[in-house]
Amino acid sequence: MFKNIKEDIASVFARDPAARTTFEVLTCYPGLHARIAHRLTHWLWQHGMKWLARFTSHLARGLTGIEIHPGATIGRRFFIDHGMGVVIGETAEIGDDVTLYHGVTLGGTSWKEGKRHPTLGNGVVIGAGAKVLGPIHIGAGAKIGSNAVVVKDVPAGATAAGIPARVLDDAKKSSGFNAYGLSIDQNDPVAKALHGLIGHSVSVDQRIEHILQQLEKMGVQLEDEQATADKFDPNYLNKIVD
Repeated sequence: MFKNIKEDIASVFARDPAARTTFEVLTCYPGLHARIAHRLTHWLWQHGMKWLARFTSHLARGLTGIEIHPGATIGRRFFIDHGMGVVIGETAEIGDDVTLYHGVTLGGTSWKEGKRHPTLGNGVVIGAGAKVLGPIHIGAGAKIGSNAVVVKDVPAGATAAGIPARVLDDAKKSSGFNAYGLSIDQNDPVAKALHGLIGHSVSVDQRIEHILQQLEKMGVQLEDEQATADKFDPNYLNKIVD
């Protein structure tokens, strides 16, 4: 027990440059408090004291702002940075050396009994606000960008970002993962509107080019811009067709 807590404290120093002293980590890090409480609640859960496990977990949530179901399985050196709003479901399985930032949800997508929460491999890092949903597998060393919504498996070592999340290629990995800020594929309404306008403009240009090519095939000479504009008059096109 004490060996595991010592490892947890060491993992805080390794992953949070703001940590200064062991006393500070022991007294001021809710992620560490939640991990220690989960060890107790998980033991109670495994030994059939499920109500007591849930009630103790409920108290720990009130203290830390982190909700970890007693049935969840968590490996060694697990680190939750900041922690507020983290939710970990009953059938979630977490490997060693995993890091979660605040607002992360390891949730389910079904009310059916059985495995319904994610499995995280060793060394996974999940950015702030990300939602990893369903009985999916996140491979060892994978990174999930902030605010991503992951509903499919992510290969080991990959970086996934966006809504819904998709695996980024090598050229985008360096900018795709962000532990705190917006990921590169957020549903920004302004950006979506601009992309829509640009796409529409390209489509219109392609159609105009096609019309010009057809006019040239029909023997129409396009002398200048004004002549081209005149030829797009509906009455002019009707005359050509007639």
